[in-house]
Amino acid sequence: MEMNNTSKLAQQLLWQAIELRASDVHVEPLEDGVCVRIRVDGLLQELCRLPLSQYSTLLTQLKVQSGMDIAEKRVPQDGRWQLQREGCQIDLRLSTLPTINGEKAAIRILQREQQLLALSGLGLSEDNFSLYKRMCQSGNGLLLLTGPTGSGKTTALYATLRELQQEGLNLVTIEDPVEYKLPGVNQVAVNRKAGLDFAAGLRALVRQDPDIIMLGEIRDRETAAMAVQAALTGHLVLSTLHTNSAVGAIARLLDMGVAPYLLAAVLRGVLAQRLVRRVCPHCSEEYAPEAAERRYLGMVNGLNTLRRGRGCSCCRRTGYWGRLAVQELLPVEENLAELISCRAPRAALLQAGADNGWRSLYADGRDKALAGLTTVAELWRVGISEERGYVE
Repeated sequence: MEMNNTSKLAQQLLWQAIELRASDVHVEPLEDGVCVRIRVDGLLQELCRLPLSQYSTLLTQLKVQSGMDIAEKRVPQDGRWQLQREGCQIDLRLSTLPTINGEKAAIRILQREQQLLALSGLGLSEDNFSLYKRMCQSGNGLLLLTGPTGSGKTTALYATLRELQQEGLNLVTIEDPVEYKLPGVNQVAVNRKAGLDFAAGLRALVRQDPDIIMLGEIRDRETAAMAVQAALTGHLVLSTLHTNSAVGAIARLLDMGVAPYLLAAVLRGVLAQRLVRRVCPHCSEEYAPEAAERRYLGMVNGLNTLRRGRGCSCCRRTGYWGRLAVQELLPVEENLAELISCRAPRAALLQAGADNGWRSLYADGRDKALAGLTTVAELWRVGISEERGYVE
């Protein structure tokens, strides 16, 4: 890829990344050039190499557009700006980081029209969709979304808020940062320099007569205690945690000092998920799975084929196009609440969850692989194993 018009270098790179469905652009200075990589469907791939002579021009353009100090190169900076194209508004967030070869730039691309899903667009199975809607309609309590970074928790939170939004309700959020603007929702951005963190923001939110509170993340003891207190006083609180499974959220909150009887009283459910790449619909083909894949899926003899992408120009020879979520939903009914209050072991919690309709990440992923939506390789890539997924 050659860039002849250096005055528009940043714009050209960004529009090409957007056309290729990238969620992030990385500009990485090397000793002998600049590597530009884009993240598509969760994985990084090289977009182009640029000569070092274009590095300063590119970085300056990005900093100017995002409102950064172009003279400051010693410390990390953050900025943001917007692009407009054919009626579509695209938000861009820039972060710079000093490295031994120069400043590395990472740009997050946020396309509102593509990212704001309805609840029905989250990929929940029919049973999980019914369970989750019932949790959302509980009116009060604590509803959690868990998973590693990049597992779609924020997207699921926004979809949940959109489902709950109605006239007569006061919805308030505190986020770090505010990624998408939701009409009719009062959104607050964390500003640690000014002393506004999650805990301070939550203290202010509960005095704003809210019906529903969305807290971007529970990170510490103080925030956890305040979220539980807000749920106890009649609010519906939505938030996220970084745990590997739904049941792991219970242990995490207990470790943060939340009293078991309080957690049992407020927790309504936990949705855990991973994002896996979807088989490309343009080059999908049947194939005979290997023995390890058959064992992983528990395939019976009558099922002899799976689907995978052959690789085509549409998917850039990867065999994948887009992503879908693999999920497990743990509803907290009376039987599970009693076990939480007495700190029952993990196995007992999972058994009670199964009685309430819980199915593991592995079970949901297996169903989607057998249906030809994703591949076993993708399930392995995101760490969904039979042991880690808790086979029923």
